[in-house]
Amino acid sequence: MQSPFQLILDLFDEPKPKQPPPPRPAPPVPVYTGPPAEPLASVLTPEAFRHPDANREALLGEVLVAYEFRRVKRKTIGFVVGPEGLVVSAPRWVPLGEVDLAVKNKARWIVTKLEAARERLARLEAARIEWKDGASLPFLGEPLIVVLDPRQDAGGLLKTDNTTLPGVARRTLHIGLPQSAQPSQIRDAVQAWLMRQAKKLFAERLDHYAPQLGVQWRKLTLTSAGTLWGTAHSDGAIRLNWRLIHFGLPVIDYVVAHELSHLRVMDHSPRFWETVKSVVPNYSELRGKLKDEALPAW
Repeated sequence: MQSPFQLILDLFDEPKPKQPPPPRPAPPVPVYTGPPAEPLASVLTPEAFRHPDANREALLGEVLVAYEFRRVKRKTIGFVVGPEGLVVSAPRWVPLGEVDLAVKNKARWIVTKLEAARERLARLEAARIEWKDGASLPFLGEPLIVVLDPRQDAGGLLKTDNTTLPGVARRTLHIGLPQSAQPSQIRDAVQAWLMRQAKKLFAERLDHYAPQLGVQWRKLTLTSAGTLWGTAHSDGAIRLNWRLIHFGLPVIDYVVAHELSHLRVMDHSPRFWETVKSVVPNYSELRGKLKDEALPAW
């Protein structure tokens, strides 16, 4: 039995703090037993340009270029970048090591041209026309909306209104076809109308510039050449691509003046370009637009 004095001491004693539980052991770290990881360089695939007929390739900086290599009769190594990619041509006597070195030395030019070609192809795809009611295409540098209107005669009628946005003219081409018309029917009808407009406008612009250049044209023919916009013959015959009608009038005028200038100078010498410049001072800028602008594919 505790004495009263001991009981009093026990009442005034501080309670002992509870001891924390021992820490739980950490779970075991899992050990990866699968195949070894791929090197980072093999995971990060470089940007690539591949020609469909590629038979050689080169890593130009961080860009992989697979190109078509040809052995041809020429004196030097040649490089051509087209819609499909890079083509390298070399004489038969040039070793492949020298070709590889030439490709690497031309790396910046090659990659720049390939990127520009890819961007142009993307613009062409974006400009592709879906032949239906409401289709849009460029006409004299501005959008033209196709309207299928069976009440309209087969020739087509151009209408302009300002009902969409203030100060913005909306141009529509009303074609005499039903809503059920096939895409090929719509395309052919629109093309026929555009070609009639082109023939009339080109003749007017030839008449405008011929007196200024002191030449006389005798015959105008429309062509559908892929990338050839015009030709001139010494007898005064002019051939112009009807698809020029997609461009604005300044670009059309440049091509017209270009071909008429050939009736005075039948080459591309400095004298020829001075002749063009005499009637189209900013021909260089317009020439760039002709090359860079993406037109819809027909």
